[in-house]
Amino acid sequence: MSNTTILLVDDDPDIREIIGFNLSKEGYNVEIAKDGVQGVEMCKKHKPDLVLMDVMMPNMDGMEACQAIRENSETKDTLIAFLSARGEDYSQLAGFDSGGDDYITKPIRPKVLMSRIKALLKRNLKIENDTFQLPELGDLKIDLEKHHVHKSGISIEMPRKEFELLYLLASKPEKVFSRDSIMRTVWGKEVIVGERTIDVHIRKIREKIGDERIKTIKGVGYKFLKE
Repeated sequence: MSNTTILLVDDDPDIREIIGFNLSKEGYNVEIAKDGVQGVEMCKKHKPDLVLMDVMMPNMDGMEACQAIRENSETKDTLIAFLSARGEDYSQLAGFDSGGDDYITKPIRPKVLMSRIKALLKRNLKIENDTFQLPELGDLKIDLEKHHVHKSGISIEMPRKEFELLYLLASKPEKVFSRDSIMRTVWGKEVIVGERTIDVHIRKIREKIGDERIKTIKGVGYKFLKE
């Protein structure tokens, strides 16, 4: 039996039944929540490896629930994938902006969903094990083990994907990372996200550590600057 727990949060009983069945068939431990409020509470209780979160729900929608999970120190690094019938770019950007790791558009095909889940879990495991020694970063300290960022001694909270993106850029100051290489390393080649997703994450990182550390290389990508 798998040791991987997936929390499914959706107000549609048919979706819960179909996806829950397929997750169980793949050997995952499955927990079910019917809305965002219950989802947040169950995430705290069960500490799942992944949350599959519907966006449009009563009481608390998926994006609000995602933000609540990110704001809790015990659950802030939980993988979260949104499930939504809305496939527009702005909807996906809003999902990533709220702290989501992936955005899967309905109608959901079980085989595709299982592939995306495996890719997310595999990517997460690789990031945690594929460590490298960071150079001196001046007033910035990045702690991979604790997923903490400190600037001038002040602790900065970052969702998982923001942290991984910053960690990648900071691993080789002055090296230009292309958008493709960032996408492959941080999101994995199996996960399909819009190109603007990187821009959203870079903007949020800059808001937290300052604009001066990450430079945009027009038409190519980004690089982390030495002090």
